Amino acid sequence: MKKLLITTAVLESATGLGLVTSPALLATLLLGGGLDSPAAVTVARVAGVALLAIGAASWLARHDGASRAARGLVTGLLLYNLGAGALFAQAGLTLQPAGIGVWGVVVIHTFMAVWCISCLKHRHE
Repeated sequence: MKKLLITTAVLESATGLGLVTSPALLATLLLGGGLDSPAAVTVARVAGVALLAIGAASWLARHDGASRAARGLVTGLLLYNLGAGALFAQAGLTLQPAGIGVWGVVVIHTFMAVWCISCLKHRHE
């Protein structure tokens, strides 16, 4: 579970920082289009702050082993990765053209979801 939480902390913090500082660039790379309004930029930046929070929680829980709190966090990460993966897959199928990074993100979220399931199945790691 420790490696999962460290990996999550690094990936989500980096993505969150990117969304806070350059939301239009990430939208273009992932979805093939920019953010057309100040409201869209604000929502993207709020999502970035949420990813920074996921990163911080994962980093702080990395030494908690298979505690109930760590397992609760990993369950939340599982739901997040399943949802994000599905939403990016839908975007990849419906947006024409989609961004160059969309399918890479789908693969990463799918892999992370499988890793979460594996950690939840094994009580001691």
